[in-house]
Amino acid sequence: MKQPNLTRRALHALLLAAGLAAAPAFAQSDAFPVRPIRVLIGFTAGGSTDVPFRVLAENASKILGQPVIIENKPGAGGVLPAQTMQATAPDGYTLAQVPLPVFRLPYTTKLNWDPANDLSYVIGLAGYSFGLVVPADSPIKSMREYLAYAKANPGRLSYGTPGALTTLHLTMEAIAIQAGVEFNHVPYKGNSESLQAVLGGHVMSVADTPGWGPYVDQGKLRLLSTWGETRSKKYPNAPTLKESGIDMVQASPFGLVLPKGANPKVVAILHDAFKKAMEMPNYQESLAKFDMETFYMDSAAYKQYAVRTMKTEKAVIDKLGLGTAGAAK
Repeated sequence: MKQPNLTRRALHALLLAAGLAAAPAFAQSDAFPVRPIRVLIGFTAGGSTDVPFRVLAENASKILGQPVIIENKPGAGGVLPAQTMQATAPDGYTLAQVPLPVFRLPYTTKLNWDPANDLSYVIGLAGYSFGLVVPADSPIKSMREYLAYAKANPGRLSYGTPGALTTLHLTMEAIAIQAGVEFNHVPYKGNSESLQAVLGGHVMSVADTPGWGPYVDQGKLRLLSTWGETRSKKYPNAPTLKESGIDMVQASPFGLVLPKGANPKVVAILHDAFKKAMEMPNYQESLAKFDMETFYMDSAAYKQYAVRTMKTEKAVIDKLGLGTAGAAK
């Protein structure tokens, strides 16, 4: 009669021992991160996206206790990192920068994934500022003269951007529509290429983030306008588009995502680490060099921003008639 009780007690002891033995292994496998983390950004090295991101990565490395490595995947208007997420394991070790053009992809190309629902949103980081520059020796001295030249020379006034259907391209075309002029768009892989092109006389102007800042400071380029609601703190002499007669404001927040299906605990760890990293003075200073400011969104707010922006981008694409037939709706 006692044998079953002894057997049950022995079995209980064995199970308890097995559980205690397994606990350290489970805790170790559950730890994050235990190896280097990659952050894919969609623009070239040395530009206004790359430089602050490298400072951010260094800060995050110290917080996470693992190297955070920046990898540049330029081209296609900055959308390649987000596209890469569709074939990446959702383990938290590869993140992607998501700039605004990602949210217009379904309306400009045929996709088998949805940017709003097929990514795990981690954190909103910062927003770009934009401006239009010409060579310092250009006869065009102001935004009004720029538009006047375009009106007098339809299709001859060339401008470079980081790529077709980027925020910069669409904004320039929206400016052209509003002003009743025609520009000549020349796409490049990033602002390091486009800026060398305008400095070398291969293109008449460049619309871009403030990668042009050092060249404006050196007197090699002239800043005709900035595109914010108010004048730039760093370049207060340059008028806004509104002050130049164009009723338009353009900004472009960006942040970090993981592939769909990422563990919420991993998302939270990365969110908290990058939030601390972006609050450090050296990151704020690196943004200020390019006239950029932080644009923080937590994971939930960033997802809501994505859903909302998808709708507004579709409206812009439709208005300009630049959608691609057969693209997802």
